[in-house]
Amino acid sequence: MFKLPIFPLKIKFILFFLVLLMCESNAFAQRKSLERVIAVVDNEIILESELNAQVDFYMFNNRIDSVSSEIQKQILEGMITDKLILAQALEESINVSDDEVQQQLDAIVQQRASQAGGEKKLEELYGMSLARIKIEFRDEMRKQLLAQRLQQTKFGKEHISARDVEMFFEAFNDSLPVVPATAELARIFIKPKPNLEIQLAAKQKAQRILDSLRMNGDFASFAKRYSDDPGSASEGGDLGFVRRGQFVKEFEEAAFALIDNEFAPVVKTQFGFHVIQLLERRGESVHPRHILIRVGKSASDDTAAMVFLQSLKDSVIAGKSFSDLAKKFSEDEETALNGGAMDEQPMVQFDSELKSVLDTLSIGSISIPLRATVGMNSGFQIVYVKNKMPEHYANLRDDYKRIEQLALQYKRSNEYRKWIDELKKNIYWESRL
Repeated sequence: MFKLPIFPLKIKFILFFLVLLMCESNAFAQRKSLERVIAVVDNEIILESELNAQVDFYMFNNRIDSVSSEIQKQILEGMITDKLILAQALEESINVSDDEVQQQLDAIVQQRASQAGGEKKLEELYGMSLARIKIEFRDEMRKQLLAQRLQQTKFGKEHISARDVEMFFEAFNDSLPVVPATAELARIFIKPKPNLEIQLAAKQKAQRILDSLRMNGDFASFAKRYSDDPGSASEGGDLGFVRRGQFVKEFEEAAFALIDNEFAPVVKTQFGFHVIQLLERRGESVHPRHILIRVGKSASDDTAAMVFLQSLKDSVIAGKSFSDLAKKFSEDEETALNGGAMDEQPMVQFDSELKSVLDTLSIGSISIPLRATVGMNSGFQIVYVKNKMPEHYANLRDDYKRIEQLALQYKRSNEYRKWIDELKKNIYWESRL
């Protein structure tokens, strides 16, 4: 069966950085001069601990307890390849700016902090401040960005001709995977709106809590007792240190406008009503805590949403544009601007209810209102069937774009392997495993 050779992923340097963070940095630095060197590439070395960290990450990612010596050698070969690309990037004077390095570091450290449960917990986990973590790994980040930039320069703009696509298909059509059944849809998504009485009750509850806190109530106790945010309630509402871009707009604006120990007025977001206090500001980061009071819904709210969607469906049947109505009414931000249009997707990726309905609909039809989850929002949707394709063997008429991408990947992979072979001839390297 035809298989595409592995091509380096754009996020490879991110995974590499996360692997490095799995090591204890201080101990790692102290051991460097004592450790076994298992590979040398140009002016770079690869230590046994670095390979072990990559192997650990491989086992974690694949949920296995051990690896064979052959897999270990393949992992080391990948690390050597990374060093070869880095050496060539330096040879060709590829540059990345300090700002680019800093931005990537900030983004990845924040990602890791989120996984660890906050910046404070990340600092505790690695026994150093965030600033120190970034200093420790800035050089490695620069090297990974240099290698990535070189690969983009070599392969990022490569094209393929129609004749190349045809030749690829002729060579591999018997071994190409079966194309799964797909559907191209557009949707209008609506979130049920709680009635005004329920909203007012939730806001008043949040206001009473805020008033009590301003009278010296215990925030942590109140959060554990009243907050509807399961992720922070058990921590007394503590959200740790965060930067801009991690909260929804309304919450962020309120939190970043506060001074230390100040409370914000009750804030409404898509999640409900929030009581927010800022504990500390540190540079571009803030350390807030909050209590969330969700707004309950009733069956009548769901009914109203479905009735409204049915009215939109009737309007389309009467001649109105589905696309125009989606732009005007849909609450799915990612698709509304495009008239509700969604990318073509395999049928197996749809939930069972939608898949069952799609099986009964023809091209050009619109579904009944269906329950749906979009991002973190639950609601209802109607979908318009723009196209459907049953499971079939790939062919150039129906699947040209898909085959073109496979052919381009195949071409890039072959060129990449040839390039690496050339680097191995021209750059000194040695494996000692």
